[in-house]
Amino acid sequence: MRIAEDAHAAGESVDLVSYLLGDPSFYASLALVVFFVLLGAMGVFKTIGKTLDERADAIKNELDEAKRLREEAAEMLASYQRKQREAESEAAAIVDQAKAEAKMLKTEARKELTERLERRTAMAEQRIAQAEAQAAAEVKAAAAELAAAAAEEILKSKLKKTDLNKIVDADIKSVGDRLN
Repeated sequence: MRIAEDAHAAGESVDLVSYLLGDPSFYASLALVVFFVLLGAMGVFKTIGKTLDERADAIKNELDEAKRLREEAAEMLASYQRKQREAESEAAAIVDQAKAEAKMLKTEARKELTERLERRTAMAEQRIAQAEAQAAAEVKAAAAELAAAAAEEILKSKLKKTDLNKIVDADIKSVGDRLN
């Protein structure tokens, strides 16, 4: 085109067709146009369009699938978090219950220990009282034996046989009166 402008500026008349036929860029442009027309006639653009549409649909489907999977993952995460909170609250309840049971067992153990100590103390006091009573009875029996022995000695030494026989006869008579 520049040559035509130069020729026109110089006052020469150049035929446009002859100029275009002499320019190699014209042939290159013409070949490009023919190439694209042939491509269109062979259906390459439809195939390319179809392929691009299929690829776009595939990408859209993958995006939809990814979105669905993301939503499912979010639901699962929320579910697991809820289950974790429930498990934590259940564990806290179990710990509280265990503490309460431990406190109750401790109280019961103290009560039982106190009762055992009271029973053992009562048994020990009872044994001590029995031992004291037995000791007192033994002391009384020993005192009675000693008194009887002492009285016998005194009676033997001071009483005569006839007085002793009278006392024995009176005692036998009183025992006989009591038995009847």
